Parts: sequence; C-alpha cells; structure tokens
Amino acid sequence: MSISTKAGDSGATGLMYNRRVPKSHPRVEAYGCVDELSAALGLARAAAAADALRSRLQHIQEDLIILMGELATDPADLPRYAADGFKRVGAALTGGLDALVAELEAHAPPVKGWALPGANMPAAALDLARVTCRRAERRACALRELEPGTNPEIVVYLNRLADVLWLLARRAEASG
Repeated sequence: MSISTKAGDSGATGLMYNRRVPKSHPRVEAYGCVDELSAALGLARAAAAADALRSRLQHIQEDLIILMGELATDPADLPRYAADGFKRVGAALTGGLDALVAELEAHAPPVKGWALPGANMPAAALDLARVTCRRAERRACALRELEPGTNPEIVVYLNRLADVLWLLARRAEASG
C-alpha cells in the first residue's frame, strides 16, 4: 500500500475508526502539534550527548504515541478504543513526569530571569521541543473548550512535560 492514498486531497483526514474530519479540526490540530513535539524531541535526542538523556527522551516520545492515539480518537469511539486495548493518558504518565521534575530540581543550578535559548545544540533542541510542547498544550486546551469530555489529564501531561523540557534544557546549558 502506498503512503500516498490521496484520501486527504479534499481537505479531510481520518481519525481512529475511520471517522473523517476537516484537517483544520481542533482535534487534528492538537494531535498534529503533539506529532511536531515528538519530532522536536527526536532532534533533541539526536543532539544529546548522554545515553541517559537519549533514553528519557525516547521514553517520552513513546508516551506521546499514547497521547496522540487518544487525541486522534473521537470521544464517541473511546469505549471501543479502550476495549481494543489502547492505553489512555492517566495520572501514572503524569506522575512519571512529576518524579522527573523533582529529580531535576534537586540538582538544578539556580536560574534567574529568562533563559536565552541557544547556549549549545542540545539545550537549543530541548528549548525548541519545550515551545512546541506549549503549543500542543494550547491546542489541547482549545480542544477541551470545544469538547469538554476530552481527557483533562492530556493538558496536565503536556504542562508538566514543558516543565521537564525547560529543566532539561537548563541542565544541558550547564553541562556545556
């Protein structure tokens, strides 16, 4: 099967379970921004010198697959999504980020004022991922306003992830 199906030529795209929506739909915008975030994290992972950081970033990218899948599912199809064994974003995913924030803050150098991205390639890549994460968070908030039944933990996860990425970028700056 070709990657070029031409099914999107009309300006519509498919969600999970074959529901069609306009490509401009807030749901598509939200999961599209999370996809951009995963790509930015891939850049940060490629730029990272430490195996531990590369591993952490890959784990976060794997979590984002869970988040994108949920965002790409119409609320009416979520029972089927769960019955098919797909994971949903929950407190356990966010809790992992909370633990990482605590760990990073325990060893963080003091920062005063605004951070200026670009001190080195790993930090710049992490800052790019952070601002992409904030955009994804805003899009997830917009989707929740439109569809109040959207899982609120998605916004919490993205908010916490942006904090993690900020801390990781500052650590990368300090490492030189």
